[in-house]
Amino acid sequence: MITVKGLTKRYARNTAVDHISFEVQKGQIVGFLGPNGAGKTTTMRMLTCFLTPTGGAATVAGFDILEQPLEVKKRIGYLPETPPVYPEMRVGEYLSFVGQLKGLSRSDLESRVGYACERCSVADVRNKLIGKLSKGYRQRVGLAQAIIHNPDVLILDEPTAGLDPKQINETRDLIKSLAGDRTIILSTHILPEVSQTCEQVIIINKGKIVATDSVSNLQHRARSGESVLVEVAGRNGSLDPAAVQRKLEQIAGVNRVIPKADGQKRAIFEVESGQSQSIRGDVARAVVESGWDLNELRAASMSLEEVFLQLTGTETPAEMEAVAAGGQKE
Repeated sequence: MITVKGLTKRYARNTAVDHISFEVQKGQIVGFLGPNGAGKTTTMRMLTCFLTPTGGAATVAGFDILEQPLEVKKRIGYLPETPPVYPEMRVGEYLSFVGQLKGLSRSDLESRVGYACERCSVADVRNKLIGKLSKGYRQRVGLAQAIIHNPDVLILDEPTAGLDPKQINETRDLIKSLAGDRTIILSTHILPEVSQTCEQVIIINKGKIVATDSVSNLQHRARSGESVLVEVAGRNGSLDPAAVQRKLEQIAGVNRVIPKADGQKRAIFEVESGQSQSIRGDVARAVVESGWDLNELRAASMSLEEVFLQLTGTETPAEMEAVAAGGQKE
């Protein structure tokens, strides 16, 4: 559905996107991640034919972005980070206007406006001025305009920005329901949102693709060795977490022991091994032979935030957002 080969964008001496290549299959929801200035927005603008690439090629829904830009635009729905709404128009009026721009027939227009309003939960404000709406409602109106013409491809830049938790969950469910026959590229700085919504992740850094895979595969590949979570409890009702940590650190092949939670009766540790070394059996024996109860022993997966840090060598997108807004990292 989307094929990108060697796509490049240069501005004078600055290369914003540097010979990137990837494919997105029909029906997939793909998360597009990267730190600020990595080339995400530039890539999305080229795929939507708002920017002309310096080099390379790309096709969207079978049409070339350079040779057939109008055909591409007919088949995509685009929600930029700032929704393209007109504050002086009413919601229904605005969506009818967008539908006409997208080439909807008069017979289809009213039904598609109603569909978009219902799916994006803006039917209750259909007759209100957009300028009077909250940021969350404006965001949903922006999503409604992206789907009104039933596009083959949806490109969404921060689609849940400004929404409350209930609205975020509703938007995630909507995005999932819109997949199937559609292809969706979702750019966001909320990494848990990617884990819960996307089947595949593309990570870009300094204009280059550094990873393309499923979330679970990325988490597995990012670890060079085995990592397990172990919960230990004292049999006599008390436990010395420091003693447990020392014992675990003495196991052959263990590189690091990280306390996750401790108390007077139980403690949880993450135990990391060297490359290609399995330590589960040794960990279990060490705990039991020391006279402690082994409550739990399971594989520990890296969070998407940890994978992002490892692949880009920078802050997570959420931290980058906080710095940009004048906040401070903790």
